[in-house]
Amino acid sequence: MPVKKAPSQRKYSKGASKQVEREMREMKEGKLKMGRSGKKVTSRKQAIAIGLSEARKKGAKVSRPDSSHNGGSRSRIASDCPRGNGWSAGLYRPFELQ
Repeated sequence: MPVKKAPSQRKYSKGASKQVEREMREMKEGKLKMGRSGKKVTSRKQAIAIGLSEARKKGAKVSRPDSSHNGGSRSRIASDCPRGNGWSAGLYRPFELQ
């Protein structure tokens, strides 16, 4: 007996999908540029991100970007020290000052 696939659900709204499609087409044609730098976009993932961002600006229904990808990590030195008590408090010294 064949197993039926569950119907796939749309990840984003119809308007957002069309915007992403437009941006992908631009990227393939070599016309899609990044923000301030104006460099040509060559990454498929970057083109999708730009499309979703543009759709958000136009008010399409798109979920917010995942915050775990947006530089939420702390540096090694900062993570070794308790918050707010790092270099300024003089608690962390990787070498002895003379």
